[in-house]
Amino acid sequence: QVQLVESGGGLVQAGGSLRLSCAASGRYSYAMGWFRQAPGKEREFVAAISWSGSSTDYAHSVKGRFTISRDNAKNTMYLQMNSLKPEDTAVYYCVAHRTYGTIRSPAYWGQGTQITVSS
Repeated sequence: QVQLVESGGGLVQAGGSLRLSCAASGRYSYAMGWFRQAPGKEREFVAAISWSGSSTDYAHSVKGRFTISRDNAKNTMYLQMNSLKPEDTAVYYCVAHRTYGTIRSPAYWGQGTQITVSS
């Protein structure tokens, strides 16, 4: 079992930056990632990172603008979001799964944090 707690959400103007954090607790090593859900839309994959940090994956819509990273000593994962666009507005969820290869179907979810990008 793992518990995930996101922080760092808020309101930002288009073109701005934000950094999300996700603090994890649990006994095992997990791949981690981020999903998001905009109003009226389905939840979608954003980014993922392996336990070691050596492998990362991004949705096409955020590649080159978002960077995922982790600090296992702090049990924390980050999402640095630059050049934010209004279409990035969504609730962002931290996720975790035992295997990186199946992180897009994660077993564990955080409660979500709201990101609003104004135009």
